[in-house]
Amino acid sequence: MASDHTRSAILAAAERLYADRGFGDVTLRDIVAEAGVNLAAVNYHFGSKDELIAELFVTRSIATNRERLHELKAAEEQGGGRAPIEVILRALVGPTLRGCLGPENQRSTAARFMIRASIESVPPIRRIKNREIDHLRKFVGAMRRSLPDRSDVDIYWGLNFALAMAHHTIRESERLTKLSEGKCDLDDVEDVVARVVSVATMALTAGRMEPKVSSKVAAR
Repeated sequence: MASDHTRSAILAAAERLYADRGFGDVTLRDIVAEAGVNLAAVNYHFGSKDELIAELFVTRSIATNRERLHELKAAEEQGGGRAPIEVILRALVGPTLRGCLGPENQRSTAARFMIRASIESVPPIRRIKNREIDHLRKFVGAMRRSLPDRSDVDIYWGLNFALAMAHHTIRESERLTKLSEGKCDLDDVEDVVARVVSVATMALTAGRMEPKVSSKVAAR
């Protein structure tokens, strides 16, 4: 039990510090001082700073992805195996936006940690994002069933753009609030979700435009 308590204390301290100061400015010595443990405890439980960051990110990501897949499954079951594209996209981006936006979530350590993870590109998180894509494949499958006339390329781009809009909105929420002089209410999370879903849906269902041939290709 003492070992579990030490591990939990390290994780909690690391998450607080990373959320407040970012990944680059926090050292292992900062973390052990915050947690009230010694450096050997970090090495014993995690092995390195990268492994500690990875553990935190995976823990938070698992919760978000579980919620995504739960919403997706419910939507497809309700639709007899085929859900409307806007409902699929809402299941994809909704949990992420709800987890990071809004007055209560923005103050939580978990939300601020995930915002840091979205803003700061650090190797352990990049590796996890590039490796853990099975849940996204389930969304691709659902999108194919919803839009059978769309090519796989269109589906992949559509999913990518939906995720990009959600993450950019989270990263740049403060700037958008200032730019719009408060007219864009980032605290109205359901409105934010609806706007992202609306634009992503239009991109996938509008008439497809053929990409222009680049000047390099045309010159060959």
